[in-house]
Amino acid sequence: MVSNCLSLSLHLNLHPHKHNRHSLSSFKSQTKAKLYQHVSFTDSSHKRSYTSCVSTFDSQHKSSKHYELGNHSFSPSRPGYNLGLSRSGITRPRLSAMTGSESNDFGYDESQFDPSLTNDDLKPTTPSQRTFSWLDMSSLWIGLVVGVPTYYLAGSLVDLGMAWWQGIATVVAANLILLVPLVLTAQPGTLYGISFPVLARSSFGIRGAHIPTLLRALVGCGWYGIETWIGGEAIFLLLPAHIKNSAFSHSLPWLGTSPLEFSCFIVFWLAQVCIVWRGMDGIRKLEKYSAPILITLTSCLLAWSYLKAGGFGHMLSLSSKLTSSQFWTLFFPSLTANISFWATLALNIPDFSRFAKSQTDQIIGQVGLPVFMGLFTFVGVAVTSSTSIIFGRVISNPIELLGQIGGLATTLLAIVGISLATLTTNIAANVVAPANALVNLNPKFFTFGRGAFLTAVLGIVFQPWRLLKSSESFVYTWLIGYSALLGPIGGIILVDYYLIKKMKLNIGDLYSLSPSGEYYFSKGYNVAAVVALVAGIIPVVPGFLHKIRALSKISNGFVVVYDNALFFSFIIAGFVYWIIMSRLGRKQSSLSSSSQSLL
Repeated sequence: MVSNCLSLSLHLNLHPHKHNRHSLSSFKSQTKAKLYQHVSFTDSSHKRSYTSCVSTFDSQHKSSKHYELGNHSFSPSRPGYNLGLSRSGITRPRLSAMTGSESNDFGYDESQFDPSLTNDDLKPTTPSQRTFSWLDMSSLWIGLVVGVPTYYLAGSLVDLGMAWWQGIATVVAANLILLVPLVLTAQPGTLYGISFPVLARSSFGIRGAHIPTLLRALVGCGWYGIETWIGGEAIFLLLPAHIKNSAFSHSLPWLGTSPLEFSCFIVFWLAQVCIVWRGMDGIRKLEKYSAPILITLTSCLLAWSYLKAGGFGHMLSLSSKLTSSQFWTLFFPSLTANISFWATLALNIPDFSRFAKSQTDQIIGQVGLPVFMGLFTFVGVAVTSSTSIIFGRVISNPIELLGQIGGLATTLLAIVGISLATLTTNIAANVVAPANALVNLNPKFFTFGRGAFLTAVLGIVFQPWRLLKSSESFVYTWLIGYSALLGPIGGIILVDYYLIKKMKLNIGDLYSLSPSGEYYFSKGYNVAAVVALVAGIIPVVPGFLHKIRALSKISNGFVVVYDNALFFSFIIAGFVYWIIMSRLGRKQSSLSSSSQSLL
């Protein structure tokens, strides 16, 4: 026991500037009190945990079980094993970082969580909630990928002058790049069972986490509006011709669209609100059972275009309209835009990976992203190019195309397919993150359902019909614009988790408002993260203002930075954060060494 007490003192993670005011005797009494606090271990059953007093555990050292706590592993059968308690007296086992599936054995006590920081939607997932297999994760991405915006994405690049293969290659390359931060950010979600808002507390602080989560929520609300508008267009397609040609279909300048189209938008908006109340399990089932239907309908559309156009010869013969210099000028902002397309999900992927059965399931499931994106964008380009042969003009909008095909059966299938594709994408990609952000903002008031409803309301405020009015506004204003917000957040979180924290999190302190908590920082805010976030955003602002015509002229340097906003903001913010935290860490380590030498 003496050796255990000595090793215990090395794992208390002292904050010297907080503890120097205590006397040595006070410190010893605190250490003794911590030693006899209850230690929580997860049982092999589905019960959350059982508690065992340290002294009792010590007497049962003949057990053959092996545990890994903190930086040290121990076996109760060996004398002198190290308990490695955190400052709160709670053990923190460190399991296999990338492959272990038992990611819930972290000894935290939920009864000690601050009620203002948690509710049922924010607590770490239990073993019984870990239901997402690799097939479920793949189905999630199929449901996300198969949709009108993805269909439109590669087509917009062709509209801007790229050859068909250049457009597809740009999309695939972007998603291969995105796969790296996607898997890295998903890892703590699966390992610790925590959502994105809770993970953000470790880098931005307990209260500072509201900054990145609300910025992510803002982008999600915009996307929710875009997808809902697309679903409303599907309803508009179903309407009889005499209604679509009525006075209500005339656009109103102040509204930016017609009253009839806006009404269809509201109808689809209401339908989605009713669905999201079922929570994450309902979303998982929706994605799982929708995936085969969406694959079938997409294959039917591709087969129809192939037969009607007499093959894809016309598409294959299309060449680039750009010179070499023009292509590269277009390529990099297009690459940034395509990475930004799913950068939203790459940021809050822990909201889904926390339900994965294991790291293997989440990794294999997410590898499908670049594959599915490549295949579906090929469908979009192939079908769009074939319309010039079939109808004598290019029809890039799939809803307009299905309306042009006509026929009751086609119309019904179009409504089912587009509605299902929109629902699977919109609810998973654009409701979960904003809803969780609002729950994190005020767990006592917001539930997942209430957060989803407010997300839907803000989706209307974004006026998505204006964002989709042209390829340029969609790609260069919307996609690149919000990447300047998400890039720095991703850089800070990844640098903090992998380089600063070394993949070790104190779950108890993530739900604690104690000033001595590991993630409380300065009144709940990590100033270093806020400074790094601002540093990542500022260089992109001039280019954005120029794009929306708020500035008439800027230097070419700012144009280049804006065209590659995601890369610049990610790297700058991550580097600034690493520099600040490393310097603070060295100072804290020096103070800690001085304190320990006195002890």
